[in-house]
Amino acid sequence: MMKNTIKLTLLMCLTALVSLSPAAHAETIDPTTDEYHVTQEMLDPDHDEYDEGAVDLIGKSIYKFMQFGGDTASLSAEQKAAAEGYYDRYEDAPFFGLSNVWILLCAFLVFIMHLGFSCIESGLCQRKNTVNILFKNVFIICSGLVLYAVYGFNAMYPGDFNSFFSFGSQITNADYGSTDLSYGGTGLCQTGFADFIFQAMFAATAATIVSGAVAERVKLPSFMIFAALLVGFAYPITGSWKWGGGFLDEMGFYDFAGSSVVHGFGGFAALACVLVLGPRKGKYTPDGVKPILPSNMPLATIGAFLLWFGWFGFNGGSVLSADPSSISYVIVTTSLGAAAGGLGCMFFSWITLKKPDLSMSLNGILAGLVGVTAGADQLTLIGAVIAGGIAGVLVVISVLFLDKIKVDDPVGAISVHGTCGIWGTICIGLPFLTKEGVETSFFTQLIGTISIGAFAFAFSFIVFSIIKVILGVRVDETEEAEGLDVAEHGAPAYNP
Repeated sequence: MMKNTIKLTLLMCLTALVSLSPAAHAETIDPTTDEYHVTQEMLDPDHDEYDEGAVDLIGKSIYKFMQFGGDTASLSAEQKAAAEGYYDRYEDAPFFGLSNVWILLCAFLVFIMHLGFSCIESGLCQRKNTVNILFKNVFIICSGLVLYAVYGFNAMYPGDFNSFFSFGSQITNADYGSTDLSYGGTGLCQTGFADFIFQAMFAATAATIVSGAVAERVKLPSFMIFAALLVGFAYPITGSWKWGGGFLDEMGFYDFAGSSVVHGFGGFAALACVLVLGPRKGKYTPDGVKPILPSNMPLATIGAFLLWFGWFGFNGGSVLSADPSSISYVIVTTSLGAAAGGLGCMFFSWITLKKPDLSMSLNGILAGLVGVTAGADQLTLIGAVIAGGIAGVLVVISVLFLDKIKVDDPVGAISVHGTCGIWGTICIGLPFLTKEGVETSFFTQLIGTISIGAFAFAFSFIVFSIIKVILGVRVDETEEAEGLDVAEHGAPAYNP
């Protein structure tokens, strides 16, 4: 619809402009003269005589000639091609430009999510560990961008490969800045550089999920090594299985914006690391679970709302173009999922815990967002509400279950991203939640999310265990009691 509107508007504008020009009459143009001569070599981008600017000027004149009643029989095939090329470039340019700007804006929104993660993690943990938490988040985005540029992006999007693994390479100037539709057509309507920066923001997110789960007792150097390997090497592997055209994509597995590819991956990586690391001291006692209270609920609330805000880019940008219908629909389902998740978690936790719990409610919003991320473009509106609401209930059940088996996750990251990542992926295999015509298989979805989660868990458990043997992964009890801000950074976040 939008493309047709642009096309019609362009034709009207060109016609109006041409009609105002005294030279805008067919009889003033003689296409048989040398001035309007076009050769095949001039049209061939690989030939030395190729000159897009010169051909466009001729194409513009030939286009006018054709529009105002000129004899097209007098035109050569090359002249017609020049006119068509001129028109195509002016037809595509507005939509391409708008799409590219939209993807970049969405990348900026996803970048803001890293601030959101920093705030919610700091707020839900003890104040004596705030500097350490913030430092980890700064390292993740900085290292993630560089690693994804030098290896990860081309490993995740390798083109033709064996469907399971491909070695990566650094991004280059070649073909990444093209301003036509050659990079990905209208389905991937952006430059390669825009595609890279948007996907790079996704990649770094996986490690921020782990950061929250291991907070308050992990050794900083050990975490930094692990995070670099997770983002730089492991994430592109499973990402290529779906988004790179690998075996899951060939099976028909569907994950629109990453319930499994991003969130499930991060959630199961976090679970593995927590099992290797162990719980915080004093969390589990012979008398039961001893709550370790958050330090700053206003900051945690700000973080949750920043994440919700950033999620508009996370899901909206996954349309991969400025298609107004798709973007609008995805933003609505995303919002409904978040709201339903917040409400579902709010009331279920109130009933279960006997008091209204703000931290649970904030995680309910995030759970709802994860729950609709895989199918934001396929769920019906009521389906988005149901999927988000169920995710909000599941996050409560998951948090309480993990505490029961003494798996300590200070911010609920495993439950939000791991548990709800599974639900968000398989729910679009339920036909009563999706739009008419969607034929996503429940079992294919289940196989896909298990494959990604299993790889993330196995990789993380093995690598983190190796780091534990070599360097150790946990601070000693004295440092944990004192707080990592002073023990590892030498400075508290809050001065008296």
